[in-house]
Amino acid sequence: MTPLHEQEALTKLIDRIGSTHAGKRLEMQAHYSALLLGGHHIHVHMEEFPAIAWLLKTSLKATGLWPRAVRNSTNYRLVEHEVPLPHLPEAFDGFRILHLSDLHIEGMIDKGQALQAVLPTLQYDMCVLTGDFRFRTYGSYDKTLRLMEKLVNTIHAPFGVTGVLGNHDWLEMVPGLEQAGIRMLLNETQSLEKGTEAIWLLGLDDVHYYETGDLEKAVGAAPTDAVRILLVHSPEIIPEAFTAGMDLYLCGHSHGGQICLPGGKPIITHCRCARSYKAGPWQHESMRGYTSRGVGTSLFPIRLFCQPEIIIHTLRKAPMEFETVRTDTHVAFNKNQFLKFPEQCPASSSS
Repeated sequence: MTPLHEQEALTKLIDRIGSTHAGKRLEMQAHYSALLLGGHHIHVHMEEFPAIAWLLKTSLKATGLWPRAVRNSTNYRLVEHEVPLPHLPEAFDGFRILHLSDLHIEGMIDKGQALQAVLPTLQYDMCVLTGDFRFRTYGSYDKTLRLMEKLVNTIHAPFGVTGVLGNHDWLEMVPGLEQAGIRMLLNETQSLEKGTEAIWLLGLDDVHYYETGDLEKAVGAAPTDAVRILLVHSPEIIPEAFTAGMDLYLCGHSHGGQICLPGGKPIITHCRCARSYKAGPWQHESMRGYTSRGVGTSLFPIRLFCQPEIIIHTLRKAPMEFETVRTDTHVAFNKNQFLKFPEQCPASSSS
């Protein structure tokens, strides 16, 4: 887009979501960037402190774990997850949702090439992206948009691709993401229809840092008797979502810890919620949920005892007591052609 077209697209977006929502988002983005550029730290996140990042990298190299940790960053695990929904329309029984979260795509060691090779080999009806498209939290996002467009071109989903913003993403990215083929929901809804039957997606803006997600607005735009699937970046409004009548809550943000202890126990997740909600499948009362461990990484392109996830949720018309089936497999492809070991990796400023 030219600068003029970008400004026109942003103006249309502000008209669409409302000046109050947009104004708060844009003001906080500007304030956040100014503070970071001025050398101030906003959260107690380890990636905001260069000394800690240096210590982590030095320690992993000294112990010989750095090469393995880098390889792990594209050692994708395919998770097949069945979700029982008692009042799911018959037409959607077996509906498959590809779930990708926290791509941080320009921070990937191969810039998404391995992922592009895998996605066309999978079978799914639609794709949802639960935020954090870019690696850094401020500055230019042009590379992010170029890489996302390449990735979306490899996603073959009859019901399309739908996404929400995360705390790394800026509002100004939305027109470019939509031009790339992603339907972005900002406290908005989308109906998925098969004949006369439908289910609904509700997508919120970031609830972690910007706190511009408006669940009440989104809930008011979808039928209360329909199956409603909530897309939100982080697992931090689970009780509110249950109270609002959501059937399924899909999110990410935590990276599952990214750097974990043996057994997958996370050290840091940056989530304001119970540990049981920070990674993998969970249930809150009658609401099912899944917190993705993410596809990408932050700080450095490394993972330990926490594989990146490609998840396919299969919706089932079944009672809540139905025993869900979850299978994990390693994605088989030749990663060597994509793998490079970065000596200088840009650190992001938020998880």
